[in-house]
Amino acid sequence: MDSQTAVENQTAPDASTAGKLKPNSLGVLGILFFVLSAQAPLTGVAGAVPIAVAIGNGAGAPAAYLAAGVITLLFSVGFVAMGRHVVDAGAFYTYIGKGLGRDLGTGSAGIALFAYCAIQAAMYGLYGATVSGLLGQYTGADVPWWTCAVVTMAIVQVLGASGIEMGAKVLAVFVLAEFSILAVFALVTLFKGGGPEGLGVAQSFSPGAALDGAPGVALMFAVASMVGFEATAIYGEEAREPRKTVPRATYLAVALVTGFFAFASWMLVSAYGASKAAQAAGAALQNGDSTAFVFAPIADLFGAWVNDVLPVLLATSLFAGILAFHNSANRYLFSLSRDGLLPRRLSTINRRHSPAVSGWVQTAISFLLVVPFALAGKDPVLSLFSWGSGVAVLGIMLLYLLTSVSVVAFFRRGRLDARPWNTLIAPTLGALGITGAIWLILENFTTLIGGERSTALWLVLTVPVVLVLGVVVARLTHRTVADG
Repeated sequence: MDSQTAVENQTAPDASTAGKLKPNSLGVLGILFFVLSAQAPLTGVAGAVPIAVAIGNGAGAPAAYLAAGVITLLFSVGFVAMGRHVVDAGAFYTYIGKGLGRDLGTGSAGIALFAYCAIQAAMYGLYGATVSGLLGQYTGADVPWWTCAVVTMAIVQVLGASGIEMGAKVLAVFVLAEFSILAVFALVTLFKGGGPEGLGVAQSFSPGAALDGAPGVALMFAVASMVGFEATAIYGEEAREPRKTVPRATYLAVALVTGFFAFASWMLVSAYGASKAAQAAGAALQNGDSTAFVFAPIADLFGAWVNDVLPVLLATSLFAGILAFHNSANRYLFSLSRDGLLPRRLSTINRRHSPAVSGWVQTAISFLLVVPFALAGKDPVLSLFSWGSGVAVLGIMLLYLLTSVSVVAFFRRGRLDARPWNTLIAPTLGALGITGAIWLILENFTTLIGGERSTALWLVLTVPVVLVLGVVVARLTHRTVADG
């Protein structure tokens, strides 16, 4: 057998499954692990909570996570209703196209790809810096951050090509590890009655606490922490009984993520005392290590060994998120190719029914996004992580808004579901909440990326530019097909 034949055998699926992802591969828990991995719980808590407390609304930050959860839940109602009638790996692209037209749907696919690849590249920056620091601490080796990132790209590519079940198993281990230590800390703190000032329920959840300081900043970071739950629909084609599995996984993901972030942030505030939490978080930011705000009370509770374990869990948390977004992005490429909007070669699947060529393309995109920052000598955290995550959050929130509007348009036109709460009221309320969140993100974007106003401006402009380019490509593609 020659090498060309071997390659074809590796990528060619059975005729009965050509162009299809493997059905009946994931249950509710499998999808849930992909979603929770994308949200990187430890990364979200260690990275976002200190900022929300320090420059947001202080001890009232936990209330911001509840508010973000309510907005996300309202969005989810329409999202799930649409998912009962549309099952496709393109998710946002397909949903928006069904309600608002194929051109805008294709433009939204461009934003989704851009956002998922940007946030994955951002995670590579923080991951590379974290792993480089761990290698230096434990081996004395001076390994550049970008070397760690590039090696991990190869590992992610292998895992992504190994099938969706393998990815779910790997992510399950990492997600359970990071969830466990934070959950145990929060539960022990709760049962102890909180910190020096007690549990401080009113100080964290009363209307006055929620609106104290700069609540918009806190809400912005809380909303950013929710990004990734929409991946439930991306795996609908590979789910068992998708019309039941996807809604259950979506609602469960929203409830778990909201409860987890609100509870963990509340117990962190309580551990310091509501009156001292903002000062402690500010000191951690000023010292250049926001994670100290989170790691210190956990170490005080369980012992100094936690300081050795938590950085490792932070690395695995980031790795899990990287793998999850790799799978999301390559399924968008696969879906667009299958629909004829990208070269057909990208819809090739391997014997494990994973997107073969799309996976390699997604890995190449990650490489091209990360390497320029390395060549320019940019800080992987202050530049790559901050910029990539900021623009990704803005892009995905715009997709949420377009999807909510599309849900209303789809059901008003098709009358496939007569439930007003699911198809009109909740999506409309969700759209209003998301519009407010987008306004807050734009108002505080310089803070979100930790950069200068000029940098923030051109990063913000990339999102509408990608949308317009996607619409133009869609129209040119449709015209070419019509002429042909």
